[in-house]
Amino acid sequence: MKMLSKILRIMPALVLGLVPRAWGDDGATAASNAVAIDTVWTLLAAILVFFMQAGFAMVETGFTRAKNACNIMMKNLMDFAVGSLAYWAVGFAIMFGASAFGLFGKSGFFLSSADPSTADGLWQFTFWIFQAVFAATAATIVSGAMAERTKFSSYLAYSAFLTAVIYPVVGHWIWGGGWLSAKGMIDFAGSTVVHSVGGWAALAGALLLGPRLGKYNSDGSSNAIQGHNIPLAALGVFILWFGWFGFNAGSTTAGTDLSIAVIAVTTNLAAAAGAVAAMITVWLQFGKPDVSMSLNGALAGLVGITAGCANVSPSSAIIIGAVAGILVVFSVEFIDKVLRIDDPVGAVSVHGVCGAWGTLAVGLFAQEAYGGANGLFFGGGLSQLITQAVGVGSVFLWTFGAAFALFGIIKLTMGLRASDEEQLKGLDIGEHGMESYAGFQIFATESK
Repeated sequence: MKMLSKILRIMPALVLGLVPRAWGDDGATAASNAVAIDTVWTLLAAILVFFMQAGFAMVETGFTRAKNACNIMMKNLMDFAVGSLAYWAVGFAIMFGASAFGLFGKSGFFLSSADPSTADGLWQFTFWIFQAVFAATAATIVSGAMAERTKFSSYLAYSAFLTAVIYPVVGHWIWGGGWLSAKGMIDFAGSTVVHSVGGWAALAGALLLGPRLGKYNSDGSSNAIQGHNIPLAALGVFILWFGWFGFNAGSTTAGTDLSIAVIAVTTNLAAAAGAVAAMITVWLQFGKPDVSMSLNGALAGLVGITAGCANVSPSSAIIIGAVAGILVVFSVEFIDKVLRIDDPVGAVSVHGVCGAWGTLAVGLFAQEAYGGANGLFFGGGLSQLITQAVGVGSVFLWTFGAAFALFGIIKLTMGLRASDEEQLKGLDIGEHGMESYAGFQIFATESK
Protein backbone atom coordinates (compact mmCIF):
# COMPACT_ATOMS: atom_id res chain seq x y z
CA MET A 1 0.00 0.00 0.00
CA LYS A 2 2.88 2.38 0.79
CA MET A 3 4.38 1.75 -2.65
CA LEU A 4 1.02 2.39 -4.33
CA SER A 5 0.62 5.60 -2.34
CA LYS A 6 4.04 6.83 -3.53
CA ILE A 7 3.21 6.03 -7.15
CA LEU A 8 -0.08 7.92 -6.93
CA ARG A 9 1.70 10.94 -5.45
CA ILE A 10 4.30 11.16 -8.20
CA MET A 11 1.95 10.27 -11.08
CA PRO A 12 0.84 13.88 -11.78
CA ALA A 13 4.47 15.00 -11.99
CA LEU A 14 5.30 12.15 -14.37
CA VAL A 15 2.37 12.99 -16.62
CA LEU A 16 3.12 16.70 -16.63
CA GLY A 17 6.73 15.95 -17.44
CA LEU A 18 6.04 13.51 -20.25
CA VAL A 19 3.23 15.29 -22.11
CA PRO A 20 5.15 18.42 -23.14
CA ARG A 21 8.05 16.22 -24.25
CA ALA A 22 5.71 14.12 -26.40
CA TRP A 23 4.20 17.21 -27.95
CA GLY A 24 7.62 18.56 -28.71
CA ASP A 25 8.81 15.30 -30.26
CA ASP A 26 5.96 15.00 -32.76
CA GLY A 27 5.89 18.67 -33.68
CA ALA A 28 2.36 19.19 -32.36
CA THR A 29 1.16 22.76 -31.99
CA ALA A 30 -1.78 24.37 -30.27
CA ALA A 31 -3.58 24.51 -33.61
CA SER A 32 -2.99 20.85 -34.43
CA ASN A 33 -4.04 19.83 -30.94
CA ALA A 34 -7.26 21.80 -31.39
CA VAL A 35 -7.94 19.95 -34.65
CA ALA A 36 -7.37 16.64 -32.90
CA ILE A 37 -9.71 17.57 -30.03
CA ASP A 38 -12.41 18.73 -32.45
CA THR A 39 -12.08 15.53 -34.48
CA VAL A 40 -12.29 13.24 -31.47
CA TRP A 41 -15.22 15.19 -30.03
CA THR A 42 -17.16 15.07 -33.31
CA LEU A 43 -16.52 11.35 -33.74
CA LEU A 44 -17.59 10.70 -30.15
CA ALA A 45 -20.78 12.69 -30.72
CA ALA A 46 -21.43 10.71 -33.92
CA ILE A 47 -21.11 7.48 -31.93
CA LEU A 48 -23.62 8.78 -29.37
CA VAL A 49 -26.08 9.70 -32.12
CA PHE A 50 -25.60 6.30 -33.74
CA PHE A 51 -26.57 4.69 -30.43
CA MET A 52 -29.86 6.60 -30.67
CA GLN A 53 -30.85 4.10 -33.37
CA ALA A 54 -31.03 1.52 -30.59
CA GLY A 55 -33.20 3.92 -28.60
CA PHE A 56 -35.63 4.41 -31.46
CA ALA A 57 -35.78 0.64 -31.98
CA MET A 58 -36.62 0.04 -28.32
CA VAL A 59 -39.26 2.80 -28.17
CA GLU A 60 -41.00 1.66 -31.34
CA THR A 61 -40.88 -2.00 -30.39
CA GLY A 62 -42.19 -1.40 -26.87
CA PHE A 63 -45.07 0.78 -28.09
CA THR A 64 -46.22 -1.82 -30.64
CA ARG A 65 -47.31 -5.46 -30.43
CA ALA A 66 -45.06 -8.45 -29.90
CA LYS A 67 -45.99 -10.01 -33.24
CA ASN A 68 -44.29 -7.13 -35.10
CA ALA A 69 -41.10 -6.71 -33.06
CA CYS A 70 -38.77 -8.35 -35.60
CA ASN A 71 -40.16 -6.12 -38.32
CA ILE A 72 -39.50 -3.00 -36.24
CA MET A 73 -35.92 -4.12 -35.60
CA MET A 74 -35.29 -4.80 -39.27
CA LYS A 75 -36.63 -1.40 -40.29
CA ASN A 76 -34.38 0.37 -37.79
CA LEU A 77 -31.39 -1.69 -38.88
CA MET A 78 -32.00 -1.03 -42.57
CA ASP A 79 -32.73 2.66 -42.00
CA PHE A 80 -29.13 3.01 -40.98
CA ALA A 81 -27.60 0.51 -43.40
CA VAL A 82 -29.47 1.57 -46.55
CA GLY A 83 -29.48 5.19 -45.44
CA SER A 84 -25.71 5.26 -44.95
CA LEU A 85 -25.12 4.04 -48.50
CA ALA A 86 -27.64 6.47 -49.99
CA TYR A 87 -26.22 9.39 -48.03
CA TRP A 88 -22.66 8.47 -49.07
CA ALA A 89 -23.57 8.26 -52.75
CA VAL A 90 -25.95 11.20 -53.12
CA GLY A 91 -27.29 12.78 -49.94
CA PHE A 92 -24.14 14.38 -48.55
CA ALA A 93 -23.41 16.09 -51.88
CA ILE A 94 -26.94 17.48 -52.16
CA MET A 95 -26.72 18.73 -48.59
CA PHE A 96 -23.20 20.24 -48.49
CA GLY A 97 -22.02 20.47 -52.09
CA ALA A 98 -21.57 23.73 -54.02
CA SER A 99 -24.97 25.43 -53.96
CA ALA A 100 -27.22 25.61 -56.98
CA PHE A 101 -29.52 28.63 -56.55
CA GLY A 102 -29.55 28.07 -52.78
CA LEU A 103 -31.75 25.00 -53.28
CA PHE A 104 -29.44 21.97 -53.38
CA GLY A 105 -25.77 21.00 -53.60
CA LYS A 106 -24.28 19.83 -56.87
CA SER A 107 -20.78 18.53 -56.06
CA GLY A 108 -19.01 15.95 -53.91
CA PHE A 109 -21.01 12.86 -54.84
CA PHE A 110 -19.69 9.54 -53.48
CA LEU A 111 -17.71 11.54 -50.90
CA SER A 112 -15.29 12.59 -53.63
CA SER A 113 -14.45 15.82 -51.78
CA ALA A 114 -12.70 13.89 -49.00
CA ASP A 115 -8.96 13.61 -49.70
CA PRO A 116 -7.25 11.39 -47.10
CA SER A 117 -3.87 12.99 -47.83
CA THR A 118 -4.89 16.40 -46.48
CA ALA A 119 -6.14 17.66 -43.13
CA ASP A 120 -9.22 19.21 -44.72
CA GLY A 121 -9.95 15.95 -46.50
CA LEU A 122 -9.67 13.97 -43.30
CA TRP A 123 -12.05 16.39 -41.62
CA GLN A 124 -14.55 15.64 -44.42
CA PHE A 125 -14.58 12.00 -43.32
CA THR A 126 -15.27 13.09 -39.73
CA PHE A 127 -17.99 15.49 -40.76
CA TRP A 128 -19.58 12.92 -43.07
CA ILE A 129 -20.05 10.26 -40.39
CA PHE A 130 -21.53 12.87 -38.04
CA GLN A 131 -24.01 13.97 -40.69
CA ALA A 132 -24.79 10.39 -41.77
CA VAL A 133 -26.09 9.45 -38.33
CA PHE A 134 -28.33 12.52 -38.42
CA ALA A 135 -29.74 11.46 -41.79
CA ALA A 136 -30.50 8.00 -40.40
CA THR A 137 -32.32 9.60 -37.46
CA ALA A 138 -34.65 11.49 -39.79
CA ALA A 139 -35.44 8.28 -41.67
CA THR A 140 -36.10 6.13 -38.63
CA ILE A 141 -38.70 8.54 -37.22
CA VAL A 142 -41.10 7.43 -39.95
CA SER A 143 -40.82 3.78 -38.93
CA GLY A 144 -42.92 4.25 -35.80
CA ALA A 145 -45.79 6.10 -37.47
CA MET A 146 -46.08 3.42 -40.16
CA ALA A 147 -45.55 0.47 -37.83
CA GLU A 148 -47.44 -2.82 -37.95
CA ARG A 149 -48.91 -2.55 -41.46
CA THR A 150 -46.20 -1.52 -43.97
CA LYS A 151 -44.62 -3.79 -46.57
CA PHE A 152 -40.94 -4.16 -45.76
CA SER A 153 -39.71 -3.82 -49.37
CA SER A 154 -41.69 -0.60 -49.80
CA TYR A 155 -40.25 0.78 -46.59
CA LEU A 156 -36.71 0.16 -47.86
CA ALA A 157 -37.43 2.14 -51.03
CA TYR A 158 -38.75 5.06 -48.99
CA SER A 159 -35.81 5.02 -46.59
CA ALA A 160 -33.26 5.22 -49.39
CA PHE A 161 -35.02 8.12 -51.12
CA LEU A 162 -35.51 10.15 -47.95
CA THR A 163 -31.83 9.97 -46.98
CA ALA A 164 -30.69 10.54 -50.56
CA VAL A 165 -32.95 13.45 -51.53
CA ILE A 166 -35.78 14.67 -49.27
CA TYR A 167 -33.75 15.20 -46.09
CA PRO A 168 -30.58 16.55 -47.79
CA VAL A 169 -32.51 19.26 -49.66
CA VAL A 170 -33.80 20.65 -46.35
CA GLY A 171 -30.34 20.27 -44.85
CA HIS A 172 -28.87 22.32 -47.69
CA TRP A 173 -31.42 25.08 -47.22
CA ILE A 174 -30.57 25.52 -43.54
CA TRP A 175 -27.12 24.03 -42.87
CA GLY A 176 -25.49 23.86 -46.31
CA GLY A 177 -25.49 27.54 -47.25
CA GLY A 178 -28.92 27.51 -48.88
CA TRP A 179 -31.63 30.16 -49.01
CA LEU A 180 -32.90 29.74 -45.44
CA SER A 181 -29.37 29.93 -44.12
CA ALA A 182 -28.94 33.21 -46.02
CA LYS A 183 -32.10 34.54 -44.36
CA GLY A 184 -30.55 33.84 -40.94
CA MET A 185 -32.73 30.94 -39.84
CA ILE A 186 -31.49 29.29 -36.64
CA ASP A 187 -31.87 25.53 -36.24
CA PHE A 188 -28.74 24.62 -34.37
CA ALA A 189 -29.09 20.84 -34.13
CA GLY A 190 -32.16 20.07 -36.19
CA SER A 191 -35.62 20.53 -34.66
CA THR A 192 -36.72 21.20 -38.23
CA VAL A 193 -33.90 19.79 -40.35
CA VAL A 194 -34.04 16.36 -38.72
CA HIS A 195 -37.13 15.99 -36.56
CA SER A 196 -39.79 17.90 -38.48
CA VAL A 197 -38.59 16.30 -41.71
CA GLY A 198 -39.08 12.89 -40.13
CA GLY A 199 -42.39 13.94 -38.58
CA TRP A 200 -43.91 15.41 -41.75
CA ALA A 201 -42.78 12.43 -43.82
CA ALA A 202 -44.37 10.19 -41.19
CA LEU A 203 -47.62 12.14 -41.51
CA ALA A 204 -47.67 11.63 -45.29
CA GLY A 205 -46.91 7.94 -44.93
CA ALA A 206 -49.54 7.32 -42.25
CA LEU A 207 -52.18 9.16 -44.28
CA LEU A 208 -51.62 7.12 -47.44
CA LEU A 209 -51.12 3.87 -45.58
CA GLY A 210 -54.30 4.00 -43.52
CA PRO A 211 -54.87 2.76 -39.95
CA ARG A 212 -54.13 -0.65 -38.47
CA LEU A 213 -56.90 -3.22 -38.53
CA GLY A 214 -59.28 -2.61 -35.65
CA LYS A 215 -57.99 0.85 -34.82
CA TYR A 216 -61.20 2.76 -35.65
CA ASN A 217 -64.85 1.78 -35.34
CA SER A 218 -67.62 2.51 -37.82
CA ASP A 219 -68.89 5.34 -35.61
CA GLY A 220 -65.50 7.04 -35.79
CA SER A 221 -64.37 6.20 -32.27
CA SER A 222 -60.79 5.11 -31.67
CA ASN A 223 -59.60 1.94 -30.00
CA ALA A 224 -56.39 1.93 -27.97
CA ILE A 225 -53.98 -0.73 -29.24
CA GLN A 226 -51.59 -1.30 -26.35
CA GLY A 227 -47.87 -1.74 -26.82
CA HIS A 228 -46.45 -5.03 -25.55
CA ASN A 229 -43.47 -3.83 -23.52
CA ILE A 230 -43.48 -0.45 -21.79
CA PRO A 231 -40.21 -1.15 -19.89
CA LEU A 232 -38.53 -1.66 -23.28
CA ALA A 233 -39.96 1.65 -24.47
CA ALA A 234 -38.70 3.35 -21.30
CA LEU A 235 -35.22 1.94 -21.91
CA GLY A 236 -35.39 3.38 -25.41
CA VAL A 237 -36.24 6.83 -24.09
CA PHE A 238 -33.32 6.74 -21.65
CA ILE A 239 -31.00 5.72 -24.50
CA LEU A 240 -32.35 8.56 -26.66
CA TRP A 241 -31.93 11.07 -23.82
CA PHE A 242 -28.35 9.87 -23.39
CA GLY A 243 -27.59 10.06 -27.11
CA TRP A 244 -29.15 13.50 -27.41
CA PHE A 245 -26.17 15.04 -25.63
CA GLY A 246 -24.15 14.00 -28.67
CA PHE A 247 -26.92 15.15 -30.98
CA ASN A 248 -27.08 18.68 -29.60
CA ALA A 249 -23.71 19.41 -28.01
CA GLY A 250 -21.96 17.51 -30.79
CA SER A 251 -23.43 19.89 -33.35
CA THR A 252 -20.73 22.37 -32.41
CA THR A 253 -18.38 19.89 -34.18
CA ALA A 254 -15.76 21.45 -31.93
CA GLY A 255 -14.58 20.06 -28.62
CA THR A 256 -12.71 23.33 -28.15
CA ASP A 257 -16.00 25.24 -28.16
CA LEU A 258 -16.85 25.48 -24.48
CA SER A 259 -20.50 26.29 -25.24
CA ILE A 260 -21.00 22.52 -25.28
CA ALA A 261 -21.51 22.89 -21.52
CA VAL A 262 -24.43 25.29 -21.96
CA ILE A 263 -25.94 23.08 -24.67
CA ALA A 264 -25.79 20.01 -22.43
CA VAL A 265 -27.57 21.93 -19.65
CA THR A 266 -30.35 23.33 -21.85
CA THR A 267 -30.85 19.90 -23.45
CA ASN A 268 -31.25 18.16 -20.11
CA LEU A 269 -33.52 20.77 -18.55
CA ALA A 270 -35.87 20.81 -21.54
CA ALA A 271 -36.18 17.03 -21.49
CA ALA A 272 -36.90 17.04 -17.76
CA ALA A 273 -39.48 19.81 -18.10
CA GLY A 274 -41.13 18.01 -21.03
CA ALA A 275 -41.49 14.79 -19.05
CA VAL A 276 -42.91 16.55 -15.97
CA ALA A 277 -45.29 18.75 -17.98
CA ALA A 278 -46.62 15.81 -20.01
CA MET A 279 -47.12 13.76 -16.85
CA ILE A 280 -49.06 16.53 -15.11
CA THR A 281 -51.14 17.25 -18.22
CA VAL A 282 -52.21 13.65 -18.80
CA TRP A 283 -52.73 13.14 -15.06
CA LEU A 284 -55.15 16.07 -14.92
CA GLN A 285 -56.82 14.99 -18.14
CA PHE A 286 -57.33 11.29 -17.48
CA GLY A 287 -56.77 10.88 -13.74
CA LYS A 288 -53.62 8.77 -14.06
CA PRO A 289 -49.93 9.65 -14.67
CA ASP A 290 -49.71 7.70 -17.94
CA VAL A 291 -46.26 6.17 -18.51
CA SER A 292 -46.21 6.20 -22.30
CA MET A 293 -47.28 9.84 -22.53
CA SER A 294 -44.69 10.85 -19.93
CA LEU A 295 -42.02 9.09 -21.97
CA ASN A 296 -43.14 10.95 -25.08
CA GLY A 297 -43.07 14.15 -23.04
CA ALA A 298 -39.35 13.70 -22.43
CA LEU A 299 -38.79 13.15 -26.14
CA ALA A 300 -40.96 16.17 -26.95
CA GLY A 301 -38.81 18.35 -24.70
CA LEU A 302 -35.66 17.06 -26.38
CA VAL A 303 -37.04 17.71 -29.86
CA GLY A 304 -38.27 21.15 -28.84
CA ILE A 305 -34.91 22.34 -27.51
CA THR A 306 -32.84 20.96 -30.39
CA ALA A 307 -33.22 24.09 -32.55
CA GLY A 308 -32.29 26.61 -29.87
CA CYS A 309 -30.11 24.62 -27.48
CA ALA A 310 -27.11 26.89 -28.18
CA ASN A 311 -29.10 30.12 -28.27
CA VAL A 312 -31.35 30.16 -25.19
CA SER A 313 -30.84 30.34 -21.44
CA PRO A 314 -31.49 27.42 -19.08
CA SER A 315 -34.70 29.04 -17.79
CA SER A 316 -35.95 29.51 -21.35
CA ALA A 317 -35.08 25.89 -22.09
CA ILE A 318 -37.36 24.79 -19.25
CA ILE A 319 -40.24 26.80 -20.70
CA ILE A 320 -39.63 25.44 -24.21
CA GLY A 321 -39.49 21.87 -22.92
CA ALA A 322 -42.58 22.28 -20.74
CA VAL A 323 -44.65 23.69 -23.60
CA ALA A 324 -43.51 20.80 -25.80
CA GLY A 325 -44.56 18.33 -23.09
CA ILE A 326 -48.04 19.84 -22.89
CA LEU A 327 -48.31 20.17 -26.66
CA VAL A 328 -47.48 16.53 -27.32
CA VAL A 329 -50.37 15.30 -25.15
CA PHE A 330 -52.99 17.34 -26.98
CA SER A 331 -51.41 16.71 -30.38
CA VAL A 332 -51.48 12.93 -29.94
CA GLU A 333 -55.14 13.09 -28.95
CA PHE A 334 -56.03 15.41 -31.82
CA ILE A 335 -54.27 13.36 -34.50
CA ASP A 336 -55.76 10.11 -33.22
CA LYS A 337 -59.33 11.09 -32.37
CA VAL A 338 -60.06 14.11 -34.56
CA LEU A 339 -57.95 13.55 -37.68
CA ARG A 340 -58.21 9.75 -37.24
CA ILE A 341 -54.63 9.19 -38.34
CA ASP A 342 -53.11 6.07 -36.80
CA ASP A 343 -49.66 6.85 -35.38
CA PRO A 344 -48.73 4.00 -33.00
CA VAL A 345 -45.85 5.81 -31.28
CA GLY A 346 -46.88 9.47 -31.61
CA ALA A 347 -44.05 10.24 -34.05
CA VAL A 348 -45.89 13.01 -35.88
CA SER A 349 -46.64 14.80 -32.61
CA VAL A 350 -43.25 14.31 -30.97
CA HIS A 351 -41.09 15.10 -33.99
CA GLY A 352 -43.23 17.07 -36.42
CA VAL A 353 -45.35 19.25 -34.13
CA CYS A 354 -42.79 19.71 -31.34
CA GLY A 355 -40.02 20.19 -33.88
CA ALA A 356 -42.02 23.07 -35.39
CA TRP A 357 -42.65 24.51 -31.91
CA GLY A 358 -38.97 24.33 -30.99
CA THR A 359 -37.95 26.09 -34.20
CA LEU A 360 -40.47 28.89 -33.64
CA ALA A 361 -39.41 29.15 -30.00
CA VAL A 362 -35.96 30.33 -31.11
CA GLY A 363 -37.65 33.45 -32.48
CA LEU A 364 -39.16 34.03 -29.05
CA PHE A 365 -36.46 33.02 -26.56
CA ALA A 366 -33.08 33.43 -28.31
CA GLN A 367 -30.58 35.65 -26.49
CA GLU A 368 -27.57 37.26 -28.07
CA ALA A 369 -25.55 36.45 -24.95
CA TYR A 370 -25.89 32.75 -25.79
CA GLY A 371 -25.08 33.19 -29.49
CA GLY A 372 -27.10 34.45 -32.43
CA ALA A 373 -29.82 37.09 -32.37
CA ASN A 374 -32.28 38.21 -29.71
CA GLY A 375 -35.77 36.79 -29.94
CA LEU A 376 -39.05 38.64 -29.47
CA PHE A 377 -39.08 38.23 -25.67
CA PHE A 378 -35.58 39.70 -25.36
CA GLY A 379 -35.95 42.84 -27.45
CA GLY A 380 -35.24 41.38 -30.87
CA GLY A 381 -38.60 42.19 -32.41
CA LEU A 382 -40.43 39.97 -34.89
CA SER A 383 -37.66 39.57 -37.44
CA GLN A 384 -36.17 36.29 -36.17
CA LEU A 385 -39.61 34.82 -35.43
CA ILE A 386 -40.78 35.55 -38.98
CA THR A 387 -37.65 33.94 -40.40
CA GLN A 388 -38.21 30.86 -38.23
CA ALA A 389 -41.86 30.68 -39.35
CA VAL A 390 -40.89 30.90 -43.02
CA GLY A 391 -38.47 28.02 -42.44
CA VAL A 392 -41.07 25.87 -40.66
CA GLY A 393 -43.66 26.47 -43.37
CA SER A 394 -41.39 25.91 -46.35
CA VAL A 395 -39.92 22.72 -44.89
CA PHE A 396 -43.43 21.38 -44.24
CA LEU A 397 -44.51 22.07 -47.82
CA TRP A 398 -41.42 20.44 -49.33
CA THR A 399 -41.22 17.45 -47.02
CA PHE A 400 -44.90 16.60 -46.85
CA GLY A 401 -45.37 17.15 -50.58
CA ALA A 402 -42.32 15.14 -51.62
CA ALA A 403 -43.04 12.32 -49.16
CA PHE A 404 -46.70 12.18 -50.17
CA ALA A 405 -45.70 11.88 -53.83
CA LEU A 406 -43.08 9.24 -52.98
CA PHE A 407 -45.45 7.11 -50.93
CA GLY A 408 -48.12 7.57 -53.60
CA ILE A 409 -45.81 6.22 -56.29
CA ILE A 410 -44.78 3.30 -54.09
CA LYS A 411 -48.44 2.55 -53.34
CA LEU A 412 -49.29 2.44 -57.05
CA THR A 413 -46.26 0.36 -58.05
CA MET A 414 -44.86 -1.84 -55.29
CA GLY A 415 -47.79 -1.57 -52.94
CA LEU A 416 -47.47 0.07 -49.54
CA ARG A 417 -49.67 -1.90 -47.17
CA ALA A 418 -49.22 -5.45 -45.94
CA SER A 419 -52.14 -7.81 -46.48
CA ASP A 420 -54.83 -8.23 -43.82
CA GLU A 421 -53.67 -11.79 -43.23
CA GLU A 422 -50.08 -10.68 -42.61
CA GLN A 423 -51.26 -7.97 -40.23
CA LEU A 424 -53.37 -10.42 -38.24
CA LYS A 425 -50.58 -13.00 -37.97
CA GLY A 426 -47.94 -10.35 -37.47
CA LEU A 427 -45.35 -8.97 -39.86
CA ASP A 428 -42.65 -11.01 -38.14
CA ILE A 429 -44.11 -14.19 -39.66
CA GLY A 430 -45.44 -12.68 -42.88
CA GLU A 431 -42.41 -10.59 -43.83
CA HIS A 432 -39.49 -12.29 -42.09
CA GLY A 433 -40.60 -15.86 -41.42
CA MET A 434 -39.75 -15.81 -37.72
CA GLU A 435 -41.00 -14.83 -34.29
CA SER A 436 -39.53 -12.32 -31.88
CA TYR A 437 -40.37 -14.39 -28.81
CA ALA A 438 -40.27 -17.95 -30.10
CA GLY A 439 -41.43 -20.55 -27.57
CA PHE A 440 -43.56 -18.13 -25.54
CA GLN A 441 -47.32 -18.45 -25.37
CA ILE A 442 -49.58 -15.65 -24.21
CA PHE A 443 -52.91 -16.58 -22.66
CA ALA A 444 -55.77 -14.22 -21.86
CA THR A 445 -57.06 -14.53 -18.31
CA GLU A 446 -60.73 -14.33 -17.48
CA SER A 447 -62.08 -13.05 -14.20
CA LYS A 448 -64.55 -15.39 -12.46
